[in-house]
Amino acid sequence: MADKIPVTVLTGYLGAGKTTLLNRILSEPHGKKYAVIVNEFGEIGIDNDLIVGADEEIFEMNNGCICCTVRGDLIRIIEGLMKRKGRFDAIIVETTGLADPAPVAQTFFVDQDVQEKATLDAVVTVADAKFLATQLKDSPEAKNQIAFADVIVLNKQDLVTPAEMRLIEARIRAINPYAKLHKTSRCDVALDAVLGRNAFDLERILDLEPEFLEVDEHDHDHHHHHDHDHDHDHHHHGLKHYHDEDMQSLSLTIEGDVAPAKFMPWINDVLQRDGASILRSKGILSLRGEDRRYVFQGVHMMIEGDTQRAWRSDEKRISRIVFIGKDLKKDELHKGFMACAA
Repeated sequence: MADKIPVTVLTGYLGAGKTTLLNRILSEPHGKKYAVIVNEFGEIGIDNDLIVGADEEIFEMNNGCICCTVRGDLIRIIEGLMKRKGRFDAIIVETTGLADPAPVAQTFFVDQDVQEKATLDAVVTVADAKFLATQLKDSPEAKNQIAFADVIVLNKQDLVTPAEMRLIEARIRAINPYAKLHKTSRCDVALDAVLGRNAFDLERILDLEPEFLEVDEHDHDHHHHHDHDHDHDHHHHGLKHYHDEDMQSLSLTIEGDVAPAKFMPWINDVLQRDGASILRSKGILSLRGEDRRYVFQGVHMMIEGDTQRAWRSDEKRISRIVFIGKDLKKDELHKGFMACAA
């Protein structure tokens, strides 16, 4: 895993501030070499003064970033980048504002060569605090982008009141309780909060937000509390609770080991059958007979997993998985996962 190049997929609705973030990546003196792949170079407002110019599809930025346009096939571009001299630290792929990030993310699971050299680091979604509520109502793409994200940059907070902000945050959490959320104005987020997240290893989220996997305990079973959630504000950092009609999340835990011979066929079967409605799946598992943690993530039907660092002696070995999707078969998933216990 260590020698693979991390790939960040950057998505977000039109006007949310993706270009602002990209321009910062392309112009700040961060001392890293990024390869930035943009959908259509002309469409996004990258400041031309930053461009050193190179061949038709690949541009050099004056802070060492490389830029290219995906007019061709993403895989071909990536393979071209991999062959370049002076390797780079990471790849950032920008998707168009209306696009579903899934096909781009899936590229890193599909092609053997790409998979050997690159790994999906995180899907970062830039969202517009002022217009997100409307977009979630009118646009399934906006909702998909939120559901899909490992990191959400909730931008333009200077344009809304604190009360509106809390409302937007609650809407986002109803769709995706697991993404790391940064509130910004003009995308003023530290770049290392967005890049090099290693979100593939849920541990990054767990380190930062220990309550990450406890979210279900008090959220999804307390429908009757909704009328008087002043009692429950301390649980939710003052967030009102929403249940999104068609986007759901589910977190499952087994205290202890999972039998690989049961889990692998089960998860593959679930994703083959229901993968179209499961946007993301991820987990950290304690496999019987394996002293390293097995970490996996999936995008629709595609899944990749690997053993990562060893379990520490002071760590409780537990197996946790998370699904985000539409109309999840929660009982079936729960029963299926529990049956994988070693």
